[in-house]
Amino acid sequence: MQIAERTVASFHYTLTNDAGTVIDSSSGTDPLTYLHGVGNIVPGLEKAMEGRAAGDKFDVKVSPEEGYGTPNEMLIQVVPREAFQGVDDIEVGMQFQAQTPQGAISVSVAKIEDGMVTVDGNHPLAGQNLNFAIEVVDVRAASEEEVTHGHVHGAGGHNH
Repeated sequence: MQIAERTVASFHYTLTNDAGTVIDSSSGTDPLTYLHGVGNIVPGLEKAMEGRAAGDKFDVKVSPEEGYGTPNEMLIQVVPREAFQGVDDIEVGMQFQAQTPQGAISVSVAKIEDGMVTVDGNHPLAGQNLNFAIEVVDVRAASEEEVTHGHVHGAGGHNH
């Protein structure tokens, strides 16, 4: 069976940046399992998975536009240190929930300088190429319930 809409695919992966540094990997764990065609993985990887079958091994480079996007300057703000009430020590890399008119978003502390804190709401991999080494482990038809819910159920997926 080939990966297509309404199929569930399981795959092992190693994700590296352009310098070859490993960012994430399923090595030593269960494969990642997803419902194809509903945006459960980044668009560029989902496109590259289309038509693949169990046993296929391949590499794919996903551009920022097809991955986590390009950085949005509107998601970077400089706020006074006092905005972090109840937090004694703030360090670069710390993550917080920020309230916006559109709801809560995760932000990371990017810089601390002169009593001001720069927070960034962009995904940490925004603006980067994503280099995947993929091994497709399994492909099966999705159940009607999985299609209706938009995600995988059971092993490697969501249980409700």
